[in-house]
Amino acid sequence: MALTMDKLMGIQQHTLGIRTRRAEVIANNIANADTPGYKAKGLDFQQALAQAQRGMESYKLARTHERHFSVEIKPQGTEKFRIPNQPDTGDGNTVDVQVEQNLYAKNALEYEMTMNFLNGRISGIKKALGGGQA
Repeated sequence: MALTMDKLMGIQQHTLGIRTRRAEVIANNIANADTPGYKAKGLDFQQALAQAQRGMESYKLARTHERHFSVEIKPQGTEKFRIPNQPDTGDGNTVDVQVEQNLYAKNALEYEMTMNFLNGRISGIKKALGGGQA
């Protein structure tokens, strides 16, 4: 029986990448808190996870001519604009820095939890294979 990453790591391999992407989106919101007209974005975790599990992490476009560029597109359907919790301050920016900081901290804890799970899983596999002390 062959072992694959899907069998070894399960869903956690996908959640780690999504949590990384979510951190990037939130950090981008925080960085643009003072940018007039900037609209805060969020990442739909469930939709992103479903896409990752179906193997829709990226699309590679076919090259029909040797001088065409090779292009790979990642789906952006999971990124959505946030509904603002506060009234417009006049500049059209919808970033609430306190909300974004809280979301970033929560995402960091979830990321760490996923890493701890994966580390435990790898440690258990090493122990089962007799290659390391767990």
